[in-house]
Amino acid sequence: MAAVTAAMVKELREMTGAGMMDCKKALAATDGDMDKAVEFLREKGLAGAAKKAGRIAAEGMVVTNVSEDGKKAVVVEVNAETDFVAKNEKFRSYAADVAAQALNTSAKDMDSFMEEKWEKDPSLTVKEALSSQIAIIGENMNIRRFEQITEANGFVASYIHAGGKIGVLVDVETDVVNDEIKDMAKNVAMQAAALKPLYTCRDEVDAEYIEREKEILTAAAKNEKPDANDKIISGMVMGRINKELKEICLLDQVYVKAEDGKQSVANYVAAVAKANGAAIKVKKFIRFETGEGLEKKNEDFAAEVAKQMGQ
Repeated sequence: MAAVTAAMVKELREMTGAGMMDCKKALAATDGDMDKAVEFLREKGLAGAAKKAGRIAAEGMVVTNVSEDGKKAVVVEVNAETDFVAKNEKFRSYAADVAAQALNTSAKDMDSFMEEKWEKDPSLTVKEALSSQIAIIGENMNIRRFEQITEANGFVASYIHAGGKIGVLVDVETDVVNDEIKDMAKNVAMQAAALKPLYTCRDEVDAEYIEREKEILTAAAKNEKPDANDKIISGMVMGRINKELKEICLLDQVYVKAEDGKQSVANYVAAVAKANGAAIKVKKFIRFETGEGLEKKNEDFAAEVAKQMGQ
C-alpha cells in the first residue's frame, strides 16, 4: 500500500474542498490514487466535482495573433521562469514574434514548429532563435504550445485577459459581420476566459464521461437517500448532470452579462443573430491559461539561505 503523505492530503483537499481527515481516509482507501480518491469523496457526498484545470505554476504569457481579414488566428503560450521576466518588454516582444510565426506555420506539432526557419532571421531555426533569446534575457524560456483556427465563412475573435495570463479564440460562423456581431464574439470569448468551460456544447461531451458521472452521482444519491426508489434516484442524477453540463459547456452557461441572470450564452448569441438578421454559429473556442498543468518550483527560501550558510 502506498504511503499517504501530508502533501497528497493537501493536494486532494485543494482539489475537492473536503475535510483533511476525509481526504486522508479517501487516499488510504484508494491506495494513494488521486483520481480514485476524488471519486471516493464524491460518492460519499464529501466533495463537489473535481477541479478540471491543472495547477497554475509556470510564468510567462499567452499571446494571440489574428490575420487582417479575421479569417485565421492563433493562440500561443510562451513560458519563462519568473513573473519579473514575463513582464519584461523584451520577453513580451519575443512572444509576439512567436505568435506572428505561428499564425502562418504549417507545422502540426511543436517539434516541427521548432525546426522551422525563424521568419525574423532565416539563418536560424525557431529553436535556435529561442536559444538566442534565452542568452539575451538570462532565464530559461519555452514555447509550450500553439493552436490555430481558420474560419472561411465568418471570423475568429480573440481576447487576452490580465495582460496575457489567459488567451481565448472563438470561431464564429456567420453570414453577417458587423460591429455588433464582433462585440458579441468578444463577449463570448470573455465568458470563456472567466468561467473556464471545457466544451463548446453538449455534443462534444464524451459519452463515456457522462456514463462515469452517472455511476458516481448514483452512488452519491443512494448514500444521501438510501430509501429512495430508482425513479427518484434517476431524477436526482439527471438533475445533477444537467447542472454540471451547464457549467462545463460554454453555450449552456448562464451568460455573465445577462440582465435577468438566466439567459444562456446560446440564447444571447441567438438574440444578437435575430437583431442583425444573421445566421450565427459559435463552432468552437480555444482557451489557454499561462502555466496550466505545469508544476512550479516550490522553493523554501529559509532552507536555501541555511544551505548557503552551511547550516
